[in-house]
Amino acid sequence: MNDVTIIILGVTGDLAKRKLLPALYRLIVREKLEKFLIVGAALEESGAQQILDQAKPFIHGIDDAVWQKMVDRFFYQQLDFGNESNFVVLESFVASLEKEHAMSGNRLVYLAAASEYFCSITRYIATSKLVVRRTEHETPWQRIVYEKPFGHDLQSAREINACIKEHFEESQIYRIDHFLTKELVSNIALIRFTNCVFEPLWNNRYIDQVQIVISEEIALEGRGGYYDKYGALSDVMQNHMLELLALIAMESPEKLSGNYVRSRRAEVLEKVEIVDGMLGQYEGYTKEKNVDPQSKTETFALLFLRVNNPRWAGVPFYVKTGKCLRKKQTVIQIKFKQVDCLLTHSCPVPSNWLTIEVSPEATFSLSLNAKKPGYSQEVMPVSMEFCHSCLFGDITPHSYEVVIEEVIRGEQSISVRFDEIEYAWQIIDEVKTKKFPLYEYPCESDGPKEITDFEQKHGMRWRS
Repeated sequence: MNDVTIIILGVTGDLAKRKLLPALYRLIVREKLEKFLIVGAALEESGAQQILDQAKPFIHGIDDAVWQKMVDRFFYQQLDFGNESNFVVLESFVASLEKEHAMSGNRLVYLAAASEYFCSITRYIATSKLVVRRTEHETPWQRIVYEKPFGHDLQSAREINACIKEHFEESQIYRIDHFLTKELVSNIALIRFTNCVFEPLWNNRYIDQVQIVISEEIALEGRGGYYDKYGALSDVMQNHMLELLALIAMESPEKLSGNYVRSRRAEVLEKVEIVDGMLGQYEGYTKEKNVDPQSKTETFALLFLRVNNPRWAGVPFYVKTGKCLRKKQTVIQIKFKQVDCLLTHSCPVPSNWLTIEVSPEATFSLSLNAKKPGYSQEVMPVSMEFCHSCLFGDITPHSYEVVIEEVIRGEQSISVRFDEIEYAWQIIDEVKTKKFPLYEYPCESDGPKEITDFEQKHGMRWRS
C-alpha cells in the first residue's frame, strides 16, 4: 500500500467530508498510506484547503504532522460529470502530479456520486484514460469504487453493469456496501467456518429460524428528496439486509476471499423466495422537507423470506428494517430447534439463540440452558457473550478505512459482484409487485401495531 493515487469524484459532498477524508487521515496515522496522492474533483468552485477544512470537524484528535502530510498531498480539480473534456483535463492533471511525485500509476477512483451519473462517469473515465482497462494481474493496477445505491431497480442496475462491462474488467470494479466491512459483519463467516461447534449445525435440521433487524432512531435528517425516491426497501433491504442474509446462508466457499465468497453469496440470492411481508410509514413523514405530500414511500419494511436449497429448505428468514423507531440496532438472531425434553417437569426447555449484534455494540452471544441453583429439575437460560467493541473498540478500523485498504489490496470479498446486485434488485422488484399493505406507525415505537398480527399469522415472535 505504499504507492497509490486516490481520486475522489464528488469530493465536496457529505460522504467525502464525513467518511472518506477522515478514513484517509486515519490510514495515514496507521501508516497504511505512505507514498500517496489524493486528488479531489467536483463541480463546485473550491480549493484543496477549503475542502480539507470542511472535513476537519469529522476527524478527532488531529496530529499536526499527519495533517500537514495530508495537506501536502491533497489536490483539487473542478469537474463537470457530464463534460467529457473535463475528464481529459483531470487525467492530464493527475498524470502531471504522478510524474512530479514519482508515482507508479496505481490508481483508485472513488465515485462518491449519485448512481444516475455512473454510466457517463464510467464512459468518460475510460475515454480519458483516467483508468485503463487492465486484467487482474497487470501493473500498475487501476480500480474503480462505486458507492451504493447501485441503481434504483433491476433495469437501472443492469444498464450500469452493461456500461462497466463495456469499458472495464470485473476485477477492476468494486461495488461497495460499506456494511460488509463492519467488524462483526466480516466476522460472521469466520465465526461459522472456523468453529466446529457451529458449521455442522448450520442447516435446517438444527436451525428453526433466522431474524435480521436493522432499526434506526433517526428520521430523514435532510435527505427527504433522496429517500422519497428509494424508501426502506431500496435504501436498506436491497443491499445491507440481503447481503447479511447471503453471508449467513451461503455454502462453504473454497477460500474466505474474493470471488469464492461472492459466488457463494450470489447462489443464495438466486434462490430467495418471498413468502409474506408488510410495510409502514412513520407519522409525519409526508410533512418532511422535500417529501411528496401524497407519498406512499415506505419507511419500514418487514419480509418473510425462504432460501430454496437443500440446506435451508423450510427455514424462515425474517428481515425487518425501519426509520424513526424506538432504538438503533443492527442484530442477527439465529434460533436453534428445541431438544427433546428429558426432564420430569419444566418442559419444554428454551431454545438456544445465537445473537450477533453489529451495532450499537459489536457483540456475539450464545444462550444455553443450565441448571437453576437449588432446583434439581429446572433449567434457566444463561448467556455466553463476547463483546468485541469492549475489547477492541479503540483499535478497530472504521468501515471506510477498511473499504479503502481492501480495495488497494485488491480484496474483492468486500465488493458486491454484478450478479449479486442484479439478484438483489430482482427480489426487491418482486416485493414491490406484491403490493404489501402500508401501515402508519408513531415515531419512537417498534413499528406498525400490525406486527403483532404478522407474528400470530406465522407463529413467531421478534426478539429485537
